[in-house]
Order: sequence, then structure tokens, then C-alpha cells
Amino acid sequence: MKIVGVLIFLQSLFVFSQNSDRQFVKYSLQDDFVKIETSDGHYLIKFLSDQIVETNFIPQGESYQPDSHAVILDKAIKINISDNDVELDLSSKGICVTILKNPFQLIYNYKDKNLLSERLGYTFKDGMKVLNFNIGQEDVLYGGGNRVLGMNHRGYKLNLYNRAHYGYETHSELMNYTMPLVFSSQIFAVNFDNAPIGYLDLDSEKNNTINYGTISGRMTYQVVADESWDKLIFDFTELTGRQPLPPRWAFGNFASRFGYHSQAETERTVALFRENNIPLDAVVIDIYWFSKGIFDEMGDLEFQKDSFPNPQKMMTDLKQKGVKTVLVTEPFILTTSSRWDEAVQKDILVKDSLGNPKTWKFYFGNTSLIDIYKPEAARWFWNIYKQLTEMGASGVWGDLGEPEVHPFDALHATGTADEVHNIYGHDWARLVYEGFQKDFPKMRPFILMRAGAVGSQRYGMIPWTGDVNRSWGGLQAQPQLALQAGLQGMAYMHADAGGFGGDNPDDELYMRWLQYSIFTPVFRPHAQEAVPSEPVYRSKEVMELAKKTIEMRYRLLPYTYTLAFRNHQTGMPFMRPLFYNEPENKTLLTYDLAYLWGDNFLIAPVVNAGVTQQDIYFPKGNQWIDFYSNATYEGGKYHTVTLDKEHIPTYVKSGSFIPLLPVFQSTDDMNLSQMEVHFYFDKTVKESEYVLYNDDGKTPNAFEQTLFEEIEFESKFKKNTLEIEIEPDFGVKFAPYNKQISLVIHHLKSQPKKLKINGKKVKFEWEENFKEVFILPIVLKEDEVKINISF
Repeated sequence: MKIVGVLIFLQSLFVFSQNSDRQFVKYSLQDDFVKIETSDGHYLIKFLSDQIVETNFIPQGESYQPDSHAVILDKAIKINISDNDVELDLSSKGICVTILKNPFQLIYNYKDKNLLSERLGYTFKDGMKVLNFNIGQEDVLYGGGNRVLGMNHRGYKLNLYNRAHYGYETHSELMNYTMPLVFSSQIFAVNFDNAPIGYLDLDSEKNNTINYGTISGRMTYQVVADESWDKLIFDFTELTGRQPLPPRWAFGNFASRFGYHSQAETERTVALFRENNIPLDAVVIDIYWFSKGIFDEMGDLEFQKDSFPNPQKMMTDLKQKGVKTVLVTEPFILTTSSRWDEAVQKDILVKDSLGNPKTWKFYFGNTSLIDIYKPEAARWFWNIYKQLTEMGASGVWGDLGEPEVHPFDALHATGTADEVHNIYGHDWARLVYEGFQKDFPKMRPFILMRAGAVGSQRYGMIPWTGDVNRSWGGLQAQPQLALQAGLQGMAYMHADAGGFGGDNPDDELYMRWLQYSIFTPVFRPHAQEAVPSEPVYRSKEVMELAKKTIEMRYRLLPYTYTLAFRNHQTGMPFMRPLFYNEPENKTLLTYDLAYLWGDNFLIAPVVNAGVTQQDIYFPKGNQWIDFYSNATYEGGKYHTVTLDKEHIPTYVKSGSFIPLLPVFQSTDDMNLSQMEVHFYFDKTVKESEYVLYNDDGKTPNAFEQTLFEEIEFESKFKKNTLEIEIEPDFGVKFAPYNKQISLVIHHLKSQPKKLKINGKKVKFEWEENFKEVFILPIVLKEDEVKINISF
């Protein structure tokens, strides 16, 4: 790094010299690391890719701790090293780390872009180990896990201690997912790779600094930087792992509440969905499957025989109807539980300082906690899941996994409560995920968890936003929570649709929340039981509106499932802030009133009561077509749109292909044998493509096992001729089947003169009012189909 560049960087960040007691001594190569020895310790720096560098500081008297809960990328790459009297430069093709020797300073750059620098670097203050950095004055900061603070988290000192916030609305500084992770609007991230509790200070003192503080552990962090948001997300999930594809039924509709008290009530609810032809794929049974009431029985984890007399038959019968059963579990064993004596005898609980089971009081009773870090306890806990799965359960719901109450003096096999608190949910998900891999290798696990950590996505964790208030304020918080989580690798973040807490029967709120939720990764209405979360228990008018909403969720499942596959392959979230595509537009850096659903949809949730119009920003570079009315909006500006009670504003980017299926009642019945494909023509879009992914929805690693199909749709427009190619591709082990594709072309200016399919002239239907062409079903076998439309 040139000296002039260093000086400009220092000046722009108001940088002061690092810890005055730290002096550069020498550098050397040690295995995969560059070792920088200083007067008070040493650095170990390793480049994991051209876009990722890991820095460790080991104070004098401590040793290097290699273990990480968050990171799976470990192999180092070769780098260039340049040394002179002033500085030591370590550089890949992307990232450069400059070590100034006097005064000592670590500075990070990506190509020609300044990222951040250590200011004081490592210090020990007030019993906390602290890392201190300079940050750019204009950087908008995201991350730290889930917080309701608006999109920009700069200016907050964030506690790193997973804790549920019951009934939150428009402001929450501490929630279920707290992560020592920050993203900058300059398209880079810093992951503080350490588990124990602490804090993340994102310039709360307004002096252009960020600080990470912790009670113990390692002073390790990775800097990740790239040229665009999609590349950065790819890099970050390469570092921390990517989400395996869940079972396809996870993208369908859930019946869920707190809770169903009996087998009869569960079966009656499912029957009502089927009687009213409302699609349904899963039913979630809360604590009453093992407990008659809320108190005293948590930890029993066995079906109540009087209220659930034949659970195996129940789950089998529901599965035959296309409905999977998900059972709630918690890691707490109450002293009044039927399993308490067994838990004590098998020594599976956390301990006190005398080596006895540690107990304490919380909402549900007097309790202890399963020590999942003890191998025999992990085996004991997994065997319960194994038995339930063998009985017919299809999914796991892990609740209260922060853990909800976790005394600091509770002792685990691997450390204190405060040292494992923030990764307990993460490792609980790992326990379940690895159990499925071992005992049910042909089954994709569904693992719904209320708390996790950086990297939890690789264990198939399906996170949700906690016990949100059933209010407009609760709904307003949801887009920012999902967008922030997707940025941090947790792309399946979603809400209890309709809201959870409070007995609010507001039908408008309920419908607007459901309409938003069909464009979230998981559609799962759930609430306290006084006001139903299920549409079958609402008024007839509301039920019919909800039915239309749920049917659209199902019709769009090929698109949604393809997004899930892209997330599995690249880490890209389903829900994307508008700044992903316009990072130079500073007004979008904090905008959450609309978002992209994949590459092709713009979604604008309605989050206020009684409104009839809404101002929406339409991303530049394209026209946007109303999904329902075909009205067209120019990109790069705001438009005021009129709202409809039946749906939220939904727009398709010009040049897009959108697949739609006929309505079906369960994903068990989903296939692509009959499909509409809608193409949104725009003469300014000369070329476009879309690749649809499909598999059987249940085989783990179906793509890797070549049990998949893809259909590529491609458009080209030249000299008043539109050419559309449809080309199928199949994995080696996939059994192809014929498909009838009805192609609908929107947004035309005039009726085509002629239309040919594979060189043969064919008839078509023209809709003058909407300027649409309907092409009668095209039979797609194993060969490419070419469609030429002349104007």
C-alpha cells in the first residue's frame, strides 16, 4: 500500500495511533499464517480467499485457540508479501492488509477501497477483552443479529446476549438472535469469531469507531469484502456455510397456534382446511402434546395419553392427507416433570458449583437445562427426537433456545453459561441436524429454532422473529428483521404471520400480514389461541380473502423453490434490500418499505391501518409491471399507487419469466406437468433468462445426486422479432416427464403479426384490453422449444 494512500486513509477516518504500548517486533511465516510479533503479543493472519482475511491477536500469556462455531472455510491461499522499513503489506488479488510499523497500525483495503483499520486494536478494560476499530464516517452499518432499530444500526451499543423480547413492536435493542457481526454499506463485513457474551458497539460515541467486547475467548475476526452485494453474500456464506434445502412442504401453509390441546382438535382443524379447499402442508403442535397446562410438565416430551390417545395413527393419517406434523420441544426439564428423576440419574443437566444439577425458577416452573455439550446428554436428547420421528413426526420446533433463562453460574461440560449462551441454539440445531444425517439420511430435516448464531444456517435452521405483538407496530418491524437476517446468512427468517402476542381481532391487520407473508421464505400463521391464527376459524369474508392469498403462495411455489435452491447454492437471500442493486443510491441504504423477492419481484408491504395509497420506490434500469393489473411503472423513481384489499403491491421486473401452477392442496401433489409461464415483455430488454429448478422436494442433496431438473427460459428481441427458447436439462438420475406449458406474454404494444413454434406457424389468442398473447399449451419433452413472434 502506498504511503500517500495510507495518509489519506488515516486522515479520512480521523485515525489516531494504535495502542501506544504496542510495538512492531518482526514477522515470520508459521504454517498457514503470517505471524506478526509485537511487544504485547502476536498476530496470526491468514487469507482464506481473495476476498476473506482472518486476523487473530493472541495477548502475551495466552495461546492460539483454533476452534470456531461459525466458520467452516479453513484452507489458506497464497498471498504476496512486501516489506520495507515503513510497512508490511500482505495482499491477495482483492484484500490488502497493511501493517504500519511505527506507529503500529493494521489497515484493511479491498482493491482501491478503504475498509477499516484497527485503532486501539486489542485492549483489556473493565474485565472485558476489547477490539477497537476505525470506520468510515459515511458507512451505514447493518447486522448484530436481529434488532428493531431501522435498517441503520449505527449509533447503538448492542448487547450480545440472546434474549426473547415478548410483544415487541417498533423498537427492540435485544432479541433472540444476537451476532458479533457487522456489515457496512461499503460492501464489506467483519465477523468477530467468538462465542461468549459481550457487546458490539457500532459507533455509539459518534467518533467513527466500532468495538467488540467479550468476557472471554479468542480475539479473532474475519474481514470479508467484494465488489457487489451478491458476491459479498456468496463469500460470507462460503465462510460460514450455506443452508441445505429443506423439504418442499416447508414452503407451504402451516396450521399453528399456542396451541392445540388434543388429537381431536388437531384433526378437526386440518379437516376444516380440507373441507374449505384451503391448501395446507403442516400442522404445528405446541406444548399441549406433552402437557395438560402451561406449568409443571415441561420436559415430559411424551404424548399425553388422554388428550392424544393415538398419536402415531394421527400423524400417519395426517401425512396421508398431505399434512406433516411438527412438534414443539424445549431444552428445559422441570423438577416436576416425569423425566426429572431420569435426567438426574443419567447426569444430563447443567451443574452448580458443587456438581449438583443446577435449578432455578422461570415462567413455566422450577427447572434445569439439558447440557447438550455433554455427549451423553446430546445422545439422550436426540433419542427423543429419533423416537418421535419414527412415530411419524416430520419436523422439529426448538423453542426457548436462547436459552430463555440461563443463570450465569450454571456450568456446562465445555464452560460457563455465559460462554455458551449465545451458541446454545446453534448447537442444539446442530445436534438435531447431525442426528437426522445419521439416523434418517433419506429425510430432509425441518428445524424451526428461536435462537441461533453466525453460521446456524448450515444446520438447516429455520429461524423466526420471536413473540411479536399482534399489532401494526409488530408488522412494521418484520421487513427490516428479515432483510437484516438474510444479509447475515439467515435467509429463512420469517414471522409468526398475523402476529403472536395479544388478543387483537383486527381483520385488516391479519390480512395485510398474511399478504406480506406469502413473499417471505416460510408462511406460518401462529398466535396465542384467544384470537385464531387459522383462516378456517375467522369470518367467512376473511377466510375467503385468506384462501386467495394462500392459493397464490402455492401457485408461486416453483419460483419460491427456485429461490431456495439459489440460496443453497450461493447464499443469496429470498428477500433483498433495494440497495443490493443500487448500492450507489444513498437513500436506499436505509429503505425497508419495499424489497426484492428474488430477482424478479418488487414487494411493498402494507403496514399501516386504513391507508388507500402508498408511495413506492421502483428500482432503476427497468420498467415494473403490476402483477395483478398489468399497469406499468418506470424505474428509478417513486410512484404513488392505489391499494387493493385483496393483495399488497406486487410488481414484476420487465423481461422476467414467472412460472405459475394451478392451485393444489398440498406440496405432495406439486409437479410441473401443467404450468403457466408469464413473460413480461419490454422492447428495451434485448435479452433475458430465467432458470427454473425442481426436484422431488424430499431427497437430501438432490442436486448433488443429480436427481433434479432445470428449465431455462431465454428471450431475445431484435428487429421487431421476439424469440423465446425453452430448454430442459436433467440430472443423470432424474426421470423426465412431459410438461404442458401455457405461455402468456404481457405488456405488448400491438398484436403480433405471426407466431411460430419450432418453425411452424401456430394460432394464438390476443387479449386487446391487457395487450397479452396467450399461447396454447406447448408440450415440452426433452428437446428445446423455440418460439418466434413477429410484430
